[in-house]
Amino acid sequence: MSQASHSRGAPEGEANIVHVTMIAMAAAMGGFLFGYDSAVINGAVGAIENRFDVNAAVLGFTIASALLGCVVGAAAAGSLADRLGRIRVMQIAGVLFAISAIGSALPFTVWDLTFWRILGGAAIGLASVIAPTYIAEVSPASYRGRLGSLQQLAIVLGIAASQLVNYGIAQIADGSAENTIGPLQAWQWMLGAEVVPALVYLMLSLLIPESPRYLVRVGRADRAREILADVEGGGERRIDQRIDEIRRALGSEEQPRMRDITGRYGLLPIVWIGMALSAFQQLVGINVIFYYSSTLWQSVGVEESASLLLSLFTSIVNIVGTVIAIMLVDRLGRKPLLLTGSAGMTVSLAVTAYAFSHARVQDGDVSLAFNWGATALVGASAFVLFFALSWGVVVWVLLGEMFPLRIRAAAMAVATATQWLANWLITVTFPGLSDWNLTGTYMIYTFFALLSFLFVWRFVRETKGKTLEEMSDWSR
Repeated sequence: MSQASHSRGAPEGEANIVHVTMIAMAAAMGGFLFGYDSAVINGAVGAIENRFDVNAAVLGFTIASALLGCVVGAAAAGSLADRLGRIRVMQIAGVLFAISAIGSALPFTVWDLTFWRILGGAAIGLASVIAPTYIAEVSPASYRGRLGSLQQLAIVLGIAASQLVNYGIAQIADGSAENTIGPLQAWQWMLGAEVVPALVYLMLSLLIPESPRYLVRVGRADRAREILADVEGGGERRIDQRIDEIRRALGSEEQPRMRDITGRYGLLPIVWIGMALSAFQQLVGINVIFYYSSTLWQSVGVEESASLLLSLFTSIVNIVGTVIAIMLVDRLGRKPLLLTGSAGMTVSLAVTAYAFSHARVQDGDVSLAFNWGATALVGASAFVLFFALSWGVVVWVLLGEMFPLRIRAAAMAVATATQWLANWLITVTFPGLSDWNLTGTYMIYTFFALLSFLFVWRFVRETKGKTLEEMSDWSR
């Protein structure tokens, strides 16, 4: 895995799959930090609100501020990767993750906490682009799909790890994020603990080789040959063919242009479909679960320590659903999984909303009877499961293959921006909406889940087993 030369290469005609898997796993650590940084705030929301005495609007903005950084990081990732290299961008992201973790643990006001959250978001944006790009560029074609799925798996593992760390720290602090451990409150340790995986990511980035595609771009073809021999094998003739293929691809590469995706309705129909898929992925409210689930459960009477344990359980359900999706996406197809997920999310969100409607308030204390609390837990868990086995994975698969080559870069940029914008909108509005009416808020998410089913049924075509050329008529 070292950047030092691996001159022996893989056997003739055979990829060194163990070695390339280790490389892909190291790169996917960026996805792990993506998930960890996104969800670690969950255990600290209530404590931050009390520490800085902020209202729902300010709290929502602080929690969602990382997403503003995500937009900046994602927008800058492509040009930085072409200018500095894939590995250097990973290292920049690792440093930003570490600085953000330390700064978030030691804020003076809610506003400098917001700044550190934005900085961490920039790191997420960089990692969200560079990790799948790098994995695709170092992976042999026959293994690219499976290795690429490591990114999504790493994200959900990062989410689960953050909830486990939050729960462990809260237990040390006698069950509350507001209690102190040494000189700091527990929530500060929760946010600061991210420095550990950030430093691991930084160290791993020093051990893996640069992308062969980038090396050819900057004139280091000899080093690219060494890496291709190591991860793909095939002998000198095959390696020379791969170098020629990369050069031809680079020679025909075009920068994304917005005019390429314009059409009769402002944008090409396929671009609108991609944007809608990205928006629905967030408008069903999935990130409310990962950003706010601790305070969500507390708002209906669950004790803080138990709410953190429920958040961890939800993350485990997310992992299970993601594994199911990875196993089924190439067998059942994209559209059947999306339809199944939308139907399941609609029912489970409606059940959760109905259960929350039975919460009772007495003398300022909120409580939920055991049977309705259990119903809410089952409904929320089913929602996460149906999302993970469908929209969580399938949307990214579709976005990667549904756009014709001539517009792919520009269309992906627009679709990704839509995803981050919808994510920000849901995250920033939830505290205020839940204060207004928690049941009503979940009914809004239920409506979007139902709408997503109708949209997929009417507008989304199956891409399983089709070549890019066969899908080119989508853009018309």
